[in-house]
Amino acid sequence: MVEFSLLESWLASSSALQLPLHQIESQQQVKGHEVQRLLLQAHLQHRGNGDIGPELEQADGAVLYSHRRLSTRSLTTVFGTVELVRMGYSRLGAPSLFPLDKALALPARSFSYELQRRLVKAAVQNPFLESVQTIAELTGVAVSKRSLEEILPDAAWDFDAFYQQRSVATAAGSILVAAVDCKGIPIVKPWGAQPRARLTKGQKANKKRMATVAAVFTRAPWVRTPQQVIDSLFPAPRPASGEAPPPPRPENKRVWASLLKGKTAVIEEVAAEMDRRDPPRSATRLALTDGERALQIRVDQKLNVTLILDLMHVLEKLWKAAYVFHAEGSLEADLWVLDRTLRILFGGVGQVVKGIRQSITKRGLSGPKRKTLNAVANYLYRNRSRMRYHEYLASGWPIASGPVEGACKNLIKDRMERSGMRWTEQMAKAIVQLRAIYLSGDFDRYWQFHIDQDQCRLYPAAWAVVPK
Repeated sequence: MVEFSLLESWLASSSALQLPLHQIESQQQVKGHEVQRLLLQAHLQHRGNGDIGPELEQADGAVLYSHRRLSTRSLTTVFGTVELVRMGYSRLGAPSLFPLDKALALPARSFSYELQRRLVKAAVQNPFLESVQTIAELTGVAVSKRSLEEILPDAAWDFDAFYQQRSVATAAGSILVAAVDCKGIPIVKPWGAQPRARLTKGQKANKKRMATVAAVFTRAPWVRTPQQVIDSLFPAPRPASGEAPPPPRPENKRVWASLLKGKTAVIEEVAAEMDRRDPPRSATRLALTDGERALQIRVDQKLNVTLILDLMHVLEKLWKAAYVFHAEGSLEADLWVLDRTLRILFGGVGQVVKGIRQSITKRGLSGPKRKTLNAVANYLYRNRSRMRYHEYLASGWPIASGPVEGACKNLIKDRMERSGMRWTEQMAKAIVQLRAIYLSGDFDRYWQFHIDQDQCRLYPAAWAVVPK
């Protein structure tokens, strides 16, 4: 091959021998792209043009394809663009059949599945322009940002079907945990919307659509004492109550989110996911949520679980109350929250509520301070049945929804809320689904499933052809 000989000669030339290794690597990669492309082109030519006879009929013998002609198709691969000369079979009123396309499992688009895979994997992690630039640098193949944007919705097409057929067994003795939360995604204004001359108080130039975020995972029991939880939450220098064992890691964690389906539909998906993992319903089933009533009602209705109020949301409320009495960042505020958290962890949520309400009366508080404290007290009282933390800890159950909080950050915030980013609903849906697949560790399995499903759509059984 001429190009390989040229590359080999260049590496042995006096000019190349004077270069440092990093420059050799860079230039060899660029010069080697054409060698790789030509090798692939030669392989495709060796595969032939797909001519399997003068006439074809469908597998059921119902339709005869008696016209044939050669045509050329361009396909952009990770090595560059190659040309395929393939035989097409046609008949009046029906699309042509190309046996070579099916034999090579070619996609409908002019980009190979492998190039699409790399583009999609880059796009779920980084901005689109940066993604196409990265692929161009690594492969020498230039793909436009617009082409990437067209690929992404198609790439996410099989998201639901993939998880409906995927089964993950729950190990005996494990706890099956679900967590649900919400996170906003900045959405572009609908086409034709008139800009406001001046925004009123509370309005924003770009609105967010709330995505419902879910996580399902299994975890081994982890028994702790309330004091051990306090030691992990408030690591101030003081005598420790004892070394806590390392926390068990969540296993088989799946995270996902939906922008368009709504809370009820996502919670139904959570129920289906839990049933796939635990068909006999023998595992301990838990759900962690914040204190939003509508979300809790839906979880109670759709999931057969013990509902636990996320301790992190309790702490948020306690900090608000602490800052009514003490300055933000003060030691007194820290101690106030620490003391109330410890009481709650020991089952004394009623005492904490009573103490807050008594403080309102004794201090004669009014206005915003009274409103804040009443809201905190009411929140704790309303959720008291979901705050039996002393029992949960003794059973080894989780009391904080770290996985879903992490999902909100990793799945939504880190990718969807970067500076200046605004999304259409269609693109937001695609990226959230593909990023969920990636963060759940399912990307490679999903991509093979997507190829298989796409091939079934492109070359259904009714298109199978046999020689006449």
